[in-house]
Amino acid sequence: MEMALSLHSNSFSMINLNLQRRYSPTFFSNQLLGSGLSSTTTKPRLQFVSRNSFPRPIKCSVSEAAEPKTEKKKQLMRRNDIRNIAIVAHVDHGKTTLVDAMLKQTKVFRDNQSVQERIMDSNDLERERGITILSKNTSVTYKDTKINIIDTPGHSDFGGEVERILNMVEGILLVVDSVEGPMPQTRFVLKKALEFGHAVVVVVNKIDRPSARPDFVINSTFELFIELNASDEQCDFQVIYASGIKGQAGLSPENLAEDLGPLFESIIRCIPGPRIDKDGALQMLATNIEYDEHKGRIAIGRLHAGVLGRGMDVRVCTSEDSCRFGRVSELFVYEKFSRVPAERVEAGDICAVCGISDIQIGETIADKASGKPLPSIKIEEPTVKMAFSINTSPFVGREGKYVTSRNLRDRLYRELERNLAMRVEDGETADTFIVSGRGTLHITILIENMRREGYEFMVGPPKVINKKVDDQLMEPYEVATVEVPEEHMGAVVELLGKRRGQMFDMQGVGSEGTTLLKYKIPTRGLLGLRNAILTASRGTAILNTIFDSYGRWAGDINTRDQGSLVAFEDGTSTSYALHSSQERGQMFIGPGVEVYKGQIVGIHQRPGDLLLNVCKKKAATNIRSNKEQTVVLDTPLDYSLDDCIEYIEEDELVEVTPQSIRMCKNPKLVKKTR
Repeated sequence: MEMALSLHSNSFSMINLNLQRRYSPTFFSNQLLGSGLSSTTTKPRLQFVSRNSFPRPIKCSVSEAAEPKTEKKKQLMRRNDIRNIAIVAHVDHGKTTLVDAMLKQTKVFRDNQSVQERIMDSNDLERERGITILSKNTSVTYKDTKINIIDTPGHSDFGGEVERILNMVEGILLVVDSVEGPMPQTRFVLKKALEFGHAVVVVVNKIDRPSARPDFVINSTFELFIELNASDEQCDFQVIYASGIKGQAGLSPENLAEDLGPLFESIIRCIPGPRIDKDGALQMLATNIEYDEHKGRIAIGRLHAGVLGRGMDVRVCTSEDSCRFGRVSELFVYEKFSRVPAERVEAGDICAVCGISDIQIGETIADKASGKPLPSIKIEEPTVKMAFSINTSPFVGREGKYVTSRNLRDRLYRELERNLAMRVEDGETADTFIVSGRGTLHITILIENMRREGYEFMVGPPKVINKKVDDQLMEPYEVATVEVPEEHMGAVVELLGKRRGQMFDMQGVGSEGTTLLKYKIPTRGLLGLRNAILTASRGTAILNTIFDSYGRWAGDINTRDQGSLVAFEDGTSTSYALHSSQERGQMFIGPGVEVYKGQIVGIHQRPGDLLLNVCKKKAATNIRSNKEQTVVLDTPLDYSLDDCIEYIEEDELVEVTPQSIRMCKNPKLVKKTR
């Protein structure tokens, strides 16, 4: 039954009526039929009429209804000249591009200033990969209201960044793609925001895509709110339709304004200002840490109560028992696209504090006399671990600046200071360290950063972190979402089935003949899956995963059917030797490359490893041949760091140096080779 709901007054809310589904489906259908709504088809679908049809200002129940009602909170006041928001979404749904448009339209840059795309992605690694890795702060001013904006990562591996950032804000912009709708990371960040009680403005982005389906996206998002047990007020969310790349937004998909004015209006009206205790004792939670060569450690966070001034003596608290004292040497606030020095900051604003050399994320900067700590930040546990060790190959020290176990240890433990979702512990030997993270990408980004800083080390294959509950072995499961064209669906389904995946949803997406598959699969089954899915679908599939829960051990999973081709001796590879070697499988190296005994030089076409002599030279004799044989070599496979980590098995290692990435057999775990 397809129906159109009209919203004629504040007393009859579309969302509140929809909430009846939660309690009584029969009552819900009777209400609709009894209200005189017309039915045109027999398809059970609820279509939302655009709010733009009614010439009235944006009205949000969230800001009024979300007021805490405890006696203690009643002493707090709202600060209406500031809004603190985080922009959260699934990867590639257009968060950073939307922030670009917001910065340009609020005249952060000069009209003739050259500005690069995705200006918030300032890190080299972020620009190369086209993703956001670290959350970043900026601010814009709209109609005398300062809007502090925090751009957050979209990958689930960096969920720890999003979790702690939500401590600094009162509301979120939930950006959803107009074709894909809510995806796994959308669910994760929304769940966290609703737990904090934040107000939500839903932005349906990329509305100018030819296959956009805004009605489906809004319905799916609303159902997601219901699934996550959102309150009635949170379910009555404001919807804005936008095209981040064009810098346009509107209250209906067909009628976009020339700029992002409707989006800014929604932020000011629907997201409340910070609740502050202006006259109370100073309290500020350090939510993020940056490092400056001249200023040292910089703590970033929102001032919850009181006033913070430059040169002020403060107390730094971790808990009621452990406190120490410090002094604020410099104070900064965010204005436009930079940090600006400030003499004092009032409660409610986001600021950066210098001068406390040993400040950690989660600690509270409090009043020197009567300061009390705020609740510390809680982060979900890691699910994947990898072993880091010093480089033991014959090529050690050729390219790296830091090669000792002391260098490696110091760098890994330093990473813990700002990367809360990561864990580091000592391994079985003095030169081995176990690094745990949210996923392989989370740890791979650390490896890539260390490599660029001049470190040289080896890493083992990723392993899942299992638990024992009531003497039963439990392992992490993830929800995998695969978008794949229909012609390649069979190969992808077979591949996921082999890895113990269980399908629980399948649906068509848009008008491009693409199918969306949803699986619950052990995290072990996802290791090395990305390359296999791309091969099976000829590069057309898109795989997204997010942690779901711990479940029973699923049994053995075979992630690789082929063995490796291993170098037989040290030396330099030759065309003559590679010509015969490439008949055994696909090679990783070309001619003229230095190799060492035990280095993996290719993929064997059969199970089991095979030793090869890739350095053999053609015998030089005095017998003349009529014609020199022309050697035609296949193009070697070019594996990135991510590919190498996905490829290796239990007895193999990846050697990481500033200029090279090699794979080798682990000398401590050498299997029998053919």
